[in-house]
Amino acid sequence: MSWLRRIAPWARRHRWFLGVLGLGAALRIVTMLGYRPALWFPDSYSYVVTAMRPKPDLVRPAGYSMFLRLLEPLHDFGFVVLTQHVLGLLTGVMIYVAVIRRRRPLWAGALASAPVLLDAYQVQLEHLLVSDALFTFLIVAAVFVALRPLTWRTAVATGLLLAAATLTRTVGLPLVAAFAVLLLWYGSRAAGKAAASADDTGGQAGTAQGSRRGLPWRVVGAFLAAALVPVVAYGGWFWAAHHRVGLVGSNGAFLYARTMSFADCRVMRPPADLAVLCDDRPPARRPPSQDYVWDPDSPLVRLPGITFLSETDALAGRFAWLAIRSQPLDYVATTVDEFARTFVWGRPVYPDAEVYGYYEFPSKTPAPPGRHPAVVGTRFAEIYQRGPISTRVVEPFAGVMRAYQSVVFLPGVLLLPVLLFPPLAVAARWARRLVASRGAASRTGDGWRLAWAVPWAVAVLLLLIPAATAEFDYRYVLPATPLAFLAAALALRPRSRR
Repeated sequence: MSWLRRIAPWARRHRWFLGVLGLGAALRIVTMLGYRPALWFPDSYSYVVTAMRPKPDLVRPAGYSMFLRLLEPLHDFGFVVLTQHVLGLLTGVMIYVAVIRRRRPLWAGALASAPVLLDAYQVQLEHLLVSDALFTFLIVAAVFVALRPLTWRTAVATGLLLAAATLTRTVGLPLVAAFAVLLLWYGSRAAGKAAASADDTGGQAGTAQGSRRGLPWRVVGAFLAAALVPVVAYGGWFWAAHHRVGLVGSNGAFLYARTMSFADCRVMRPPADLAVLCDDRPPARRPPSQDYVWDPDSPLVRLPGITFLSETDALAGRFAWLAIRSQPLDYVATTVDEFARTFVWGRPVYPDAEVYGYYEFPSKTPAPPGRHPAVVGTRFAEIYQRGPISTRVVEPFAGVMRAYQSVVFLPGVLLLPVLLFPPLAVAARWARRLVASRGAASRTGDGWRLAWAVPWAVAVLLLLIPAATAEFDYRYVLPATPLAFLAAALALRPRSRR
């Protein structure tokens, strides 16, 4: 039992995190026992269609569909959600390891991992057949690797993970540019620190650093190549299938839907071809933005042909940009309003009761889909499963998770101080040094003050981009939450090396 004697001190040291991880695993086991084999969302059916009939979708990139295709030989959606639950647990492990690797307090690592491991809505989202659990894992993995010492290998790994995330959800594409800037800045600061250390030690250290000059530019180049080559290759596949440039063919339609929360054609004065997309109702009386993409009464959906035809999407995009140019302050105000929904107390019903209900553990078997695309997707799903796909609600396990979900989740109002803590804490330290006239001492630093910047910036962008381009949705908050907590933990002072 020598291995037990070796493990026991390690387990005692990390007991708080192991407790959180064990509880998270137990919650996921109960969920799988209570809802068999999986829970379905309206998007799930189109993912399955693309998995079974590989072709780039006009609305969503095919990354998650290829994930489903990879697991298709097992013919079990239960195994798919099991894999997603494992990815959720691994996400929590990466958060904890990233914190303790930077010598932050162990309790901070356990606390930072708790939202992704214990939040009931996170567990429920992992049990849905949607891309979010995979996307969250890929984004956190990219941040985890980026926080390692900068080399071309870590840069390539980060780029590949971001490419996979982008092909899972297109919100990952702007993060490629953000990561490039952050890696260049972070690498430049690290190089400055090493150069200062070489000045202090001289000789061999200085020679070693001299051989690494230009490293930030090289790693950023390696990162961009790894991130963009797969994305460009997918764009080529999309062009071959649809003769259109891009990763999806719905950007114009969704941006149009976003602007309909404020667009006023009396102010915009659109030309005749765009005027058909106007809504004469005042913004306060209009439906949620998503209805302008899916509702049959939407001016966009009423146009001839399918909503995402190249001509229709281009028309919607032109209308959207005209609205933004004509009413820039209204656009900014509505974006801020959507962004602020992230930080409210509780979980108000939004955007409507139907969508909100998909994020709750159901008390009975959900009704079969009624929309035609979902009916088609059901047929493909039954081929995938080789049998019926309806969700069986098994008590008392399902009841345990419903009760848990009514109590244990992260209120949005608590996420705001978590996001504000890192910049405020670092600003306060800099101010104290300035007052003490020791500002020069922070010229090089030990790098720990900057570690929070990467996860913090990614978390903010993951919250802000949907608010600016689509609308607020509770599922869009969950991928940003573990990164916000990671940033807060990394903003703490490191433990002594002893």
